[in-house]
Amino acid sequence: MKIKLIASCLGLILLFFLSGCMFPQEKRAENQVPYENQLASVQQAVDQYKQDNSVLPIKTKDEDTPIYQKYVIDFKQLLPRYMQEPPGNSFENGGFYQYVIINPEEEAEVKVIDLRIMREIQELQREVNNYIKENEYAPIEEPIGPGVYSIDMEKLDYHRDAKVESPYNETYLPLIINKHGNVLIDYAMDLNIALRENDHNFKKGDDIREILTDHSPIVPVFSVPYTIDDNGEPSFKKE
Repeated sequence: MKIKLIASCLGLILLFFLSGCMFPQEKRAENQVPYENQLASVQQAVDQYKQDNSVLPIKTKDEDTPIYQKYVIDFKQLLPRYMQEPPGNSFENGGFYQYVIINPEEEAEVKVIDLRIMREIQELQREVNNYIKENEYAPIEEPIGPGVYSIDMEKLDYHRDAKVESPYNETYLPLIINKHGNVLIDYAMDLNIALRENDHNFKKGDDIREILTDHSPIVPVFSVPYTIDDNGEPSFKKE
């Protein structure tokens, strides 16, 4: 009888343990994609907040913050009146996405930053900063566009590929550097795919990055403006 009782208790403990392990795993899987309903709930909260307060619920950023990283949503301003809690996939709730606003003067559309690309950029940026500190100039290789350059990896002695996984397609995007020593992502491949697969009326001189946000909830962070060349293909735009 005691043996059966002990076995039953052990079985319950094991079941409880496995259940506890499974939930975080399911939570992590849930956090890997920006679900439409989560975006829609944040959009509704932002719209209502703007209607009630005539301002957007965003964190204060420096004026020179890149456009797609500038208008980060401050969920503290939305809780609890407009939302009960941040979305499960948000950074604030343990997820992979930081919610931002694009076109703040117009639609104030809610999008997300995929934070999983940050690690590789931060690691390479540290190496670049150390190099600049020691040599007083950036480890640039050759110009690839106005104010942007390929990175001289031999000078850095960096033994990893300077690339990150694309948030848009099953490919990897090269990392580049600007004249200030800031590590950036070259989205030319993603833009080329988007231009081929979607109708558009861009002309030379337009910033074509919006074709990515028009067809995806993810914004192209750490990017520079792109336009199209005479052949209708992506090229760096002079800022």
